[in-house]
Amino acid sequence: MWDDAFPSFLIGLREGLEAGLIVSILIATLVRADARARLPQVWTGVLAAVAVAMSFGAVLTFTAASMPQTAQEAFGGTLSVIAVAFVTAMVFWMRRSARGLSGELKEKVTGALAMGSGVLILTSFLAVGREGLETALFLWTTAQAAGESAGPLTGAAVGLVLATALCWGLYRRVLKINLTKFFTATGAVLIVIAAGVLGYGLRDLQEGGVLPGKTAYAFDLANSVDAGSWYSTLLQGVLNLTPTMTWLQVVAYVAYLAVVMTLFVRGVRTATPKPARERPAREPKADRPARRRPVWVLPAAVVAVPAVIAGLVVALARPKPAGDQTVAVSETECGKGFTAPKPGRQTFQMRNTGGKTSEVYLVDPSTNAVYGEIEGLAPGTTRDLVATVAGGTYAWRCVPTGGKAVTSKSVSVSGGGAVKPVVPVSEQDLAAPLKAYKTYVGQGLATLVAQTRTLADDISGNHLDRARTDWLTAHRTYSSLGAAYGTFEDFDKKINGRADGLPDGDQDKDFSGFHRIEYGLWHGQSAKDLTGPAQQLTTDADGLRKAFPSQDFDPGDLPLRAHEILENTLQFELTGDTDEGSGTNLATADANLAGTRELLTVLKPLLTPRAPKLLPTVDADIARVQKLLDAAHDGDHWTPVDKLDATDRQRLNGATGQLLEDLSVVPDLLEIRKSA
Repeated sequence: MWDDAFPSFLIGLREGLEAGLIVSILIATLVRADARARLPQVWTGVLAAVAVAMSFGAVLTFTAASMPQTAQEAFGGTLSVIAVAFVTAMVFWMRRSARGLSGELKEKVTGALAMGSGVLILTSFLAVGREGLETALFLWTTAQAAGESAGPLTGAAVGLVLATALCWGLYRRVLKINLTKFFTATGAVLIVIAAGVLGYGLRDLQEGGVLPGKTAYAFDLANSVDAGSWYSTLLQGVLNLTPTMTWLQVVAYVAYLAVVMTLFVRGVRTATPKPARERPAREPKADRPARRRPVWVLPAAVVAVPAVIAGLVVALARPKPAGDQTVAVSETECGKGFTAPKPGRQTFQMRNTGGKTSEVYLVDPSTNAVYGEIEGLAPGTTRDLVATVAGGTYAWRCVPTGGKAVTSKSVSVSGGGAVKPVVPVSEQDLAAPLKAYKTYVGQGLATLVAQTRTLADDISGNHLDRARTDWLTAHRTYSSLGAAYGTFEDFDKKINGRADGLPDGDQDKDFSGFHRIEYGLWHGQSAKDLTGPAQQLTTDADGLRKAFPSQDFDPGDLPLRAHEILENTLQFELTGDTDEGSGTNLATADANLAGTRELLTVLKPLLTPRAPKLLPTVDADIARVQKLLDAAHDGDHWTPVDKLDATDRQRLNGATGQLLEDLSVVPDLLEIRKSA
């Protein structure tokens, strides 16, 4: 978040200082002209400029959100390029005009005083409005690049507050700033930031299909650069430099930086403008007696008018939902009332007119791919189904409880770009991966039984040093079977239960399994104290091995476990919460990672056709986490979590978090759907 805040802080500070200086000069000129009564007119113009800028930001945000994904990319990329042009022009203009800004504005204000209140309002509006529109556009593009708005908005707010304080100090003559040096320094930094925004914008245009070269990468460092590290996050947030960039991005970045920075450093060596001669303000004509309108009317109007116009633009620009298209669902008829929808984001009112609860899917009948779905639509109820429609063939498929699937007639839609539906998965599709994984678990349990017997023999023979080594070996084997934990029933609590929640904690009589033995081995308990728990662990492991083939393994658990294993790793192992003295949480995390890798291997045939880019991304994430874990492992010794360097720990957490984020789509991609 905070790395994304810096560019916005700088633009907020600079644009805020520009606008603030202009307002300060306007006010000072009026005060010196003994025209304090005209100050409300200045503030009215400022208020109007702020309202227009905020309305402009709202239009950008809400109209873009209603577009198809490719259109959003093209729209965002275009505005990013425009924002770079504005920022570049602003940097050069302010560097050239900073010295003569005061005289130029004083001359305009003096003229406005003689021409009436409307001109004075317009002068302040135009002076501030440009900065406001530039700020809104730059903030929007920065938020798009960051993928979130909290950081950019926070940075801009801090910059604006600081700019306000500086302008007040300058106005009150309690602060002196060399404006030429200030705008030169900030201009140079903004040029570097703008180069990154340009690269990001061009990438968006490539993603939106406007520019070619989407897959022509100049470099791809995803496998060697830790995307979760502080330096990678900082470079991406501030400079928009990413581990993977196309040739177009790189060439544009370098060319912009080389040309613009060279011109900026050389400077525009124009003569210092002479201060404008102040002309005495003409006395305004005596106002005729007239009905005075309330003082709040004009300020309210200048805020309301832009807001109303922005609302109309958003309302007209957003595609109208097909809420008037009610589609009937029943066990004998599906899709009654369905007509070909228009491209774009649509809302369908699904009404169950039958007597059974039904699953409802909007599908491509030729491939069974799902565009949208409702689960458990009860009889007599109506629910909205929202889906994005593009060119293609569409039909409704209704699957009533205990009944057969019913498919509506299909309709064709032309135009509107492309939408990637989800190809459904059936229990049969998951049968082969489930069989392969059960074989893996069965082999692992057989190994586990042998290893726990070795551990028990070590302890009964009073070879406690050897027992510590064999304990870790056995525990790592069990930790690599994480996707099957849900089928282990009470065995998991006996084999790998924790002391948390037990009345007497580590001393509780019901504390058993690996962590009970770990506590004893690393807290000086004798072989006599640990013989019973070790023998019980062997008995429980053997009982699980015998029971597993007959236990119910839900096929739907496989996709869910793809990210749940590492969720537990991040929550318990990488925090050290499960450590009972051995300091081997990272060894357990390593085993969890191996289990996740095995699970993804059996799911690969289903994932590859549904998300071709997912597994290469996940493989790179896994390699990054593995590299960090290997760095904490030296022979038989694993660095305890609490002994990790703060930077290394942050890097490991970040890499694991990124892996989890990339794995989070697997359950949805491989969810068992009755439409299949």
